[in-house]
Amino acid sequence: MKMRFLYAVGAAGLLAAVLGEPVSGADAPAKPALPAIYNEDADALALAKKESKRVLIQFGANWCGWCHRLHKLFESDSNIAARLKEAYFVVLVDVNKGHNDEINKRYGNPTRYGLPVIVILDADGKALTTQDTGKLEEGDHQDPQKVLAFLNEWAAKR
Repeated sequence: MKMRFLYAVGAAGLLAAVLGEPVSGADAPAKPALPAIYNEDADALALAKKESKRVLIQFGANWCGWCHRLHKLFESDSNIAARLKEAYFVVLVDVNKGHNDEINKRYGNPTRYGLPVIVILDADGKALTTQDTGKLEEGDHQDPQKVLAFLNEWAAKR
């Protein structure tokens, strides 16, 4: 099941994505790159208010393996994907090398916990909770039951 994530790619972001790719020589094998999943969207709050949902901000970076694992879990686990679609707008915020530092500061410097880290906002933009995703892990992965319990706990009551 494909999930709807909110993305806004500006010209600068697009240029960075294109120019940030390493150039391989003709003899060098191409190294597979992780997909660029981190972009920002300012319309999430307006949509959340309109649809009585919460905003889930996932702070991370394209180089972060744990960030990609969480993103993949959000899409691949049918229960988590359904809960996110029903109750949240998901915004992925890139904080690589100080990028989006003002957003990180606005929500109380959540990246101090490491990456990825989640902040849940109400429809007015008020931060309700910050989740160190290390507490949602089990061994080498995020535990789907812990993630779903967290999403259920912070979803807007209808």
